Amino acid sequence: MSAEGLEGAFNIFKQCIFLLEHNLKYKTKVLCEPQLGKRGLYPTLSTKESGKSVRDMMDLITYADGKHDLIDIANIVGVSAIKLIPIVYKLLEADLIEECD
Repeated sequence: MSAEGLEGAFNIFKQCIFLLEHNLKYKTKVLCEPQLGKRGLYPTLSTKESGKSVRDMMDLITYADGKHDLIDIANIVGVSAIKLIPIVYKLLEADLIEECD
């Protein structure tokens, strides 16, 4: 076993623990259009990556019904759950979603 292999395994385990800590059920707090622009969540410059980011954010809002956890939502929308965690932080900060029990 090499040092690089050990470090790689450590990083994988660290990501797994990070994901498990954030694998909660979330619920949307708004009933209609979330108005991402007025909350500073909609990009001002349109690029391919910004479009995907907004789509991932809207998908997360759509399935954040208190019944699906983060891994479930990631599987439904076809995105890595690790990539959804920063979006969860943004939506929590903007008071668009909340953690459920």
